[in-house]
Amino acid sequence: MWQFLSRLVLRLNRRPDVLIPKVSVQQLHSSSSEFPDSCYNGLYPGHISTTPIQKALLAVGSGVAALRDPYRHDMVAVLGETTGHLALINLRDRMKNDPEGYTILTERPRIRFSTLDMNKMASLPDGSFGKEYFSFLEDNHVTPDTRADVKFVDNEELAYVMQRYREVHDLLHTLLGMPTNMLGEVVVKWFEAAQTGLPMCALGAVLGPLRLNSSRLQTLFTSLGPWAVRNGQRARCVLSIFYERRWEQSLEDLRQELNIEPPPVMHRGFNRSS
Repeated sequence: MWQFLSRLVLRLNRRPDVLIPKVSVQQLHSSSSEFPDSCYNGLYPGHISTTPIQKALLAVGSGVAALRDPYRHDMVAVLGETTGHLALINLRDRMKNDPEGYTILTERPRIRFSTLDMNKMASLPDGSFGKEYFSFLEDNHVTPDTRADVKFVDNEELAYVMQRYREVHDLLHTLLGMPTNMLGEVVVKWFEAAQTGLPMCALGAVLGPLRLNSSRLQTLFTSLGPWAVRNGQRARCVLSIFYERRWEQSLEDLRQELNIEPPPVMHRGFNRSS
């Protein structure tokens, strides 16, 4: 199935009506990191136009591939883009109704190595949000540049909302105190499902536990899971925070502002590799 999906994506990329002229790195990663509307013919750089039937095929194929291998982030990305239209509209409206969220939609910031001052973040005091995020990246050997660009969302503003969601995912790990092992990822997905309503997150929240052992399942269902859902439902919209201007704020204060409880004490230091 995933081979068929790969061929379909390749064929779509080759379609003359959806080819996107080259855009310079400087244009794509300017200080405001906007999607410029004067240097390409599509809705945004990299956009691939698809019919409803093609979107359905992409959704089914990417869903099957993601089920077989949850670490196929490319397939997870396609699944999110082809099934999340209504949820993205809701998230966009929530951002528009929040002053800080509206500013984000207007300025279009991007979270990339090219837009982050890692040396400054490393020098921040322990307990600050920026220092904790820097430590998360270092400890888990991850980078903000691994998030795929949006291709299949047929609305430029909603495409940015999806991109923003992807780029704040690691920030949510920091806010929630979750590592990148399978249990940590499932807990974040439970939070994201309650917070965003994205079908992709709900699917991950339902199927992710199938890959956990009995001990981790007990931890998920009796402690971390209910905590994640409760906080996802009651927290302020996590896409409406201009995190790039909050690096010096303490993690504890930011959690209080977002109405997110600290993770259960007994699990704050659970094994990152299991």
